[in-house]
Amino acid sequence: MELRQLKYFIEVAKQEHFSIAAENLHVAQSAVSRQVGLLEKELGVELFEREGRNVKLTPIGKTFADQAMLALKAIDNAAQLIQEYLNPERGTIRIGFPSSLASNTLPMIISAFKKAHPDVQFHLRQGAYDFLTEAIKKREIDIAFIGPVPPSDPDIQTDILFSEPFVALLPQTHELADRQSLALYQLEHDAFVLFPEGFVLRQIVVNACHQAGFRPHTPYLGEDLDAIKGLVSAGIGVTLLPQTTLFGSLPEGTVSLKIQDPEVKRTVGIVIPTNRQLSPSEKLFHEFVLDYFKKLNHWSLE
Repeated sequence: MELRQLKYFIEVAKQEHFSIAAENLHVAQSAVSRQVGLLEKELGVELFEREGRNVKLTPIGKTFADQAMLALKAIDNAAQLIQEYLNPERGTIRIGFPSSLASNTLPMIISAFKKAHPDVQFHLRQGAYDFLTEAIKKREIDIAFIGPVPPSDPDIQTDILFSEPFVALLPQTHELADRQSLALYQLEHDAFVLFPEGFVLRQIVVNACHQAGFRPHTPYLGEDLDAIKGLVSAGIGVTLLPQTTLFGSLPEGTVSLKIQDPEVKRTVGIVIPTNRQLSPSEKLFHEFVLDYFKKLNHWSLE
């Protein structure tokens, strides 16, 4: 069964006439008749009933036509995907990201990229640290933003985009709320609102508290960044968060303070697979992101 045979058959089915179908296809009528005849022979059924110069689909012919049109449409869609793949300005990129980059960093990057490349499409998937690295390896996503940057891994390539400090988020009613900064040991007796075990942001905070000489009391856990901010806003506890998670979104009833001792920070990077080449669109976006942050970091140093 050839693709040409299916196309000829569908056109005859639409026109219910071999001559008109041949004209639309810009081929000889004999060629159309021959290919449809070969298709009927291969299938072992008659697809058309001849009624003078016109033809009509047999019942089984109609069933076959419905499925053949779906097949041709699927092939056309596949060909279109190939063209989008080859054209960096019209591809689709699957991007993974953690919740801590969702409110500021990711929208900022995509907005800047879309101004220069408006026809590129994105499929966005939010996930935890381990999910993002594994999804890259399994080809479930194409590119991931992640923080902190994972350790060396032969299956992924990571480029650091920037480094950022953590800040303390306190209720306005906290006794230290009128300060500009604090030392982490000053929160030793506070209740902490943190992510659950297994979340990398939790581990960074716990490690910093250990470095400050205490184990944080963590009666309140939340998997959602906004929920954690909300609990602090309600006066239930304190937390430490990456600085960018609070840009333009400091919860009502809270204050953020710099942490002087110890230094608490994370690196943020972009991750791509090493076991396959990036598509043209993915490569375009990856290079854009690296250049974007290179310029941003340069401006911040001036």
